[in-house]
Amino acid sequence: MNDKHRIVIVGGGAGGLELATRLGRKLGRPGRADITLVDANRTHIWKPLLHEVAAGTFDSYENQLEYLAQGAKNGFHFRLGRMDGLDREKKEIQVAPTCNSEGEEIIPRRTFGYDTLVIAVGSISNDFGIPGVKQHCLFLDTKAQAENFQTRLLESYIHAHAQNRPMELSQLDVVIAGGGATGIELAAQLHKVSRLFRAYGLDNFTPNAIQISIVEAAERILPGLPERLSQAAHGELSRLGIDVITGQRVTEVTATGIRTDSGQFIPAAIRVWAAGIKAPDFLGEIAGLETTRSNQLVVRPTLQTTRDDAIFALGDCAACPWPEKNSLVPPRAQAAHQQASHLYRVLRQRLNNEALSEYHYRDYGSLVSLGRYSTVGNLMGNLTGSVMVEGFIARMVYLSLYKLHQLALFGFYRTAMLSISHLFRAGVHPEIKLH
Repeated sequence: MNDKHRIVIVGGGAGGLELATRLGRKLGRPGRADITLVDANRTHIWKPLLHEVAAGTFDSYENQLEYLAQGAKNGFHFRLGRMDGLDREKKEIQVAPTCNSEGEEIIPRRTFGYDTLVIAVGSISNDFGIPGVKQHCLFLDTKAQAENFQTRLLESYIHAHAQNRPMELSQLDVVIAGGGATGIELAAQLHKVSRLFRAYGLDNFTPNAIQISIVEAAERILPGLPERLSQAAHGELSRLGIDVITGQRVTEVTATGIRTDSGQFIPAAIRVWAAGIKAPDFLGEIAGLETTRSNQLVVRPTLQTTRDDAIFALGDCAACPWPEKNSLVPPRAQAAHQQASHLYRVLRQRLNNEALSEYHYRDYGSLVSLGRYSTVGNLMGNLTGSVMVEGFIARMVYLSLYKLHQLALFGFYRTAMLSISHLFRAGVHPEIKLH
């Protein structure tokens, strides 16, 4: 009989994978605990980079991480599957059957017992019940969706280049619903890609024939960030020729475009939904746990759920209090990284029957990358307050967020080697994925 403390982490996103890796090294290898990571995918990629995968400027196959290999190297077990239920009395999670691409069941339904459960399943797009969104929009919640976007984008350019007739109205146009970080970063990447496609020979049309639009319901893009950052990003997007439409709410999506509450219709062949997020639907009131309207698990400052001390949550799926702002911790990568580091300490305290530390969110600012054109943002500091940063410095800070993620997963030496190898690959590979 296995008498080790069983820690099950559901969700291999940034926070969940960092936590599993660190706990595996500290508790799994020495045999102090049994660490299991459960995820519906076989590989991991940092979610803030999915817009670059979609545009084709970041190769997911070269940069993805294999969960099985990461577990073998770092002392945790990986189990493939999607959680769809929870039994708090038995302390078990239910995992749905896994099927292959032909729909054949390859892994049956299973249950996994736990002594401590950490739910880190992230977030998905929230369509708010708007007609046509599910049927006619592309989403960027997963690597598979981003890769599908990139394939569709490439095929649309190849078709436009080779067709024996003039381009149709809005044949290559893209409209993005949502003026948050994902929406505007994707728009900038797509602008860059439209120029690169021409440079690689797909030039049977002019750049002016392609219109990229962003539709935001708030009065400005990046409504949750400082106004100066919003204005700087808006100005840069306008300079690139990207149409920024604010103060208009999407009311319908059709096969040919997006309609807003003002009656305006924005035609586009590719329609992207980046207008809101929620936790996965299966979390809604799961096993009697307290949840929000957006399915987030309500947690205490220790990151324990309010109704079960043995269940923790982190990242986008957690409604974590932020007392200093009288609000919730925002769904950002830096929050998931901080919470993973905090739970690494808390779960060791739990094993040692010590009092659990409380989590306090530290806002280090916000950065938005507009590709090679610009990076803008604000950095927070105890001595300097809020500092607006742009250009090279901001770009380096933005890239450092990804490096911190890699450091947590691979350590200093391997992260350094990965960085060097990336520089060599960049010199010989095309700037965009062409297959």
